[in-house]
Amino acid sequence: MFLSNYDLVTVVILSIFLGIEVISRVPSVLHTPLMSGANAIHGVVIIGAIIVMGEAPTDDYLALTLGFLAVILGTLNVVGGFVVTDRMLEMFSKKKKK
Repeated sequence: MFLSNYDLVTVVILSIFLGIEVISRVPSVLHTPLMSGANAIHGVVIIGAIIVMGEAPTDDYLALTLGFLAVILGTLNVVGGFVVTDRMLEMFSKKKKK
């Protein structure tokens, strides 16, 4: 039932090609809103990384390091997604008169 390393690498490579194909077909007008929303979904990555770090043995430095990196990069991606969304929404807000 468990996948071998070869199978896992194959799934990752196919996922990369599928992702590139899907993103390349998105019109430019929709690309930024979709990406900012997708970045916010990285909260799931943060939760998963925290679970991995919590379940990893204390002497498994690879799992702890990768979990820590996933938390940091996922957090940056979530914050970046919200910043981009905020800037996009500011473009559509009415200008305040002084």
